[in-house]
Amino acid sequence: MANEEYKAQTERTRLPDSLLGLSAMEKKLAEYKCDTNEAIKLKLVRFPEDIEDESMTFNPEYSHQIFGDEEVAFGYKGLKILLYYSAGNLSNMFRVEYSSKVDDKFDLVQPDDVENKIRELIPSGFCCGSDDFISLLEKEVNFKPMGTVVHTYTVHNEEAGEDITYQIYKADMTCPGFREYHERLQTFLMWFIETASYIDVDDEKWDYFLVFEKYNKDGATLYATVGYMTVYNYYVYPDKTRPRVSQMLVLPPFQGEGHGAQLLETVHRYYVSASNILDITAEDPSENFVRLRDFVLVKLCQNLPCFSLEKLLCGFSQEMVTEAQEKLKINKKHARRVYEILRLRATDMSDSEKAKAYRLDVKKRLVGPYKKNQREMAKMKQCLRPEELTNQMNQIDLNTQHEQLEESYQQLVEEYRRIVERLAQA
Repeated sequence: MANEEYKAQTERTRLPDSLLGLSAMEKKLAEYKCDTNEAIKLKLVRFPEDIEDESMTFNPEYSHQIFGDEEVAFGYKGLKILLYYSAGNLSNMFRVEYSSKVDDKFDLVQPDDVENKIRELIPSGFCCGSDDFISLLEKEVNFKPMGTVVHTYTVHNEEAGEDITYQIYKADMTCPGFREYHERLQTFLMWFIETASYIDVDDEKWDYFLVFEKYNKDGATLYATVGYMTVYNYYVYPDKTRPRVSQMLVLPPFQGEGHGAQLLETVHRYYVSASNILDITAEDPSENFVRLRDFVLVKLCQNLPCFSLEKLLCGFSQEMVTEAQEKLKINKKHARRVYEILRLRATDMSDSEKAKAYRLDVKKRLVGPYKKNQREMAKMKQCLRPEELTNQMNQIDLNTQHEQLEESYQQLVEEYRRIVERLAQA
């Protein structure tokens, strides 16, 4: 078979099998496609026996930045991409395993260069064999977190029957060894943040906050990396700074234990003491981050005098805006969400009159974008021809707007209720 025909068949194997017209050769080649989110095996390793413990393995949520939008590697059966990290220093062991490769079976058909794709991601200095990796694990006793401790807390571990101690450190690139450590740490972003990108570490306006677990081995204290956050300090004219959360990640083995809330609350408390801080924001926050921020900000604000029960029932006020900004560096938009959550907690929603008052109060804010559209439409009337105006009016159906507003309200209240439940549990 001619080389060009082989090449064409290889390209077609990247299409879904549901497409018609696959030849027998193409179907055979399609068996060599692997889902990279399943093939990649990540692990945080503390002890040598962890290397072979498959229960400690976790998979990425995303791999498209390395393997393309389809998140597929071609050319292998039984593909395993092992990328292990020592728990503290994040030293790497990396190797590729597979049961068979396409170029062993078919002439002129080349597999994807999986190994080099990963080598381009991880810093140099990794090892490929278990023995070398065990040697790196033995050096973990020498690893100490870089920076300054800004918060210590404990989490009760039901399985172990004991309290586990965690510490949050603030670091920067002037800390010895931190630049190299951060190069290894940031590789996790590619696997767990959909639009991740590496930051410019030479920009001195970055702050880094890191969470570590303290644990003991043979009488020595060791540390395991739990997660981290990066914050960029923007200048605000004339003499203020606005810290903006850029990246935040709690590694999968530690998720669901409250570390994200501890980290975000610690970062807020760190900045509120500085007089030059205007407010604290986040860059393009995900829905999960918004929920986390709601919980943390409500937790911080609930004891402020401006959010007392009596004042909550009187409605959102400038006093709330001012006190939240001055004492906790929370902007007006976020203060409003805090108010709505706390008022929901204070409202007996089984009382129809109280529930109606709450609903109207929240919808008064939600209706803002619709009123803006109406104002824009009023302006259009002065410059649009009749037929153009009719087309625009047809696009703004009032019944549809009311339905959308009610749907937005119900979704918001459901989110708020989850925050209220979490506050009760905390």
